Amino acid sequence: MLFTTPTQYIALAIALVAGWLFGLASHPGGKKWKARYAAERDAHAATSKRVTELEREHDTATRRTAELERENETLRQVPAVTEERVVRDDRPLADRDDRIAARSAAAPAHPPRDRESFI
Repeated sequence: MLFTTPTQYIALAIALVAGWLFGLASHPGGKKWKARYAAERDAHAATSKRVTELEREHDTATRRTAELERENETLRQVPAVTEERVVRDDRPLADRDDRIAARSAAAPAHPPRDRESFI
């Protein structure tokens, strides 16, 4: 064991206090830690502000969700429409033809050719 007597413990305490005082005396002034502390304080304030905004948005969304769920529940209680409206048109179709393709009144601008001549 290094320290066995009370005198040695007192000398150790004096050396530690002297080192602490020497470190404080030789310190450059603390500009760096003050700048870091200010930056951390500003970052914390910005984060706290953002958290407050997000909580407010969450509360708004929660209220809107509850409102929509209540509206949905009231709509569920309304009876469904079971009556079907049928629209009939008994007018005859003019020029009805069973062909699928539409008739065109326009004549082609060029005479018809064989398809094989293009190939």
